[in-house]
Amino acid sequence: MEPNYIIKKQIITRNLIVEIYALTKRLCLQILRRPSTFIASMLQPLLWLLLFGSLFQNIPVDLFTKNLKYEQFLSPGIIIFTSFNGSINAGLPLIFDREFGFLNRILISPLISKDSLLISSLISINTITILQTTTIIIFNIFILHSNQIIYSINFIIPVIILITTSIASISICTAFIVPGHIEFLALLLLVNLPTLFSSTALAPLSFMPYWLQILACLNPITYAIEIIRYICLNNSKFNLSTEIIKTVWFNFNVNDSILILIFINIISFILVKYIIQYKYE
Repeated sequence: MEPNYIIKKQIITRNLIVEIYALTKRLCLQILRRPSTFIASMLQPLLWLLLFGSLFQNIPVDLFTKNLKYEQFLSPGIIIFTSFNGSINAGLPLIFDREFGFLNRILISPLISKDSLLISSLISINTITILQTTTIIIFNIFILHSNQIIYSINFIIPVIILITTSIASISICTAFIVPGHIEFLALLLLVNLPTLFSSTALAPLSFMPYWLQILACLNPITYAIEIIRYICLNNSKFNLSTEIIKTVWFNFNVNDSILILIFINIISFILVKYIIQYKYE
């Protein structure tokens, strides 16, 4: 009985991997067939980097950037905003699948696990987001001469994956709740810019009023931005116990910020899994 059980388990695992691969390939093909979405979500952060970098290039460096050029201060925020911009659209393919009936066809097919829908969506959006952020990093290296980023890229990618996975999970969860793509797009427009301005992408916490500091500390991309900013400025030689977020109420070090991102990932993953089970089982 035991060898038969092992063989059966291996077959199920192999079929599950094939199932996830097929669903992931389908999502990637959708991106390739409409590359405008990929290009637009990458161009917007580049425009932010160019415009804000040019706008504040003559600002006194000691004012709040600690002897840095403003472009160097801004770059980590733009990198994370690129991943946010891509991952927030993760639920859009599911919305269109719902409206055109493709999701019902997938659900009535002999899926081994409905978690394949979530896993394949997360894999595809992480792949796309890493390509987009890599483009931003290359732009920083060759145009803005921010060479310190290249020495930290092996630490930057895991942080990007953490924030992308959490935001994409929330986006997928929203896609199963809202009535249609019009409401989903309206929600994106409502959330996009406030999320950027209520983070430390454009200015540090010390430069903000107290009420905005509270919002920034509730914003998950703040922690990702500060981790990458600290890593880039220290050229991969950093201490996990160094405090990177300091407020009147509490301080967070690098290790705390990473744990917060992991916690948000776990909560968002459980939430979207529950929504899928509630809606379609």
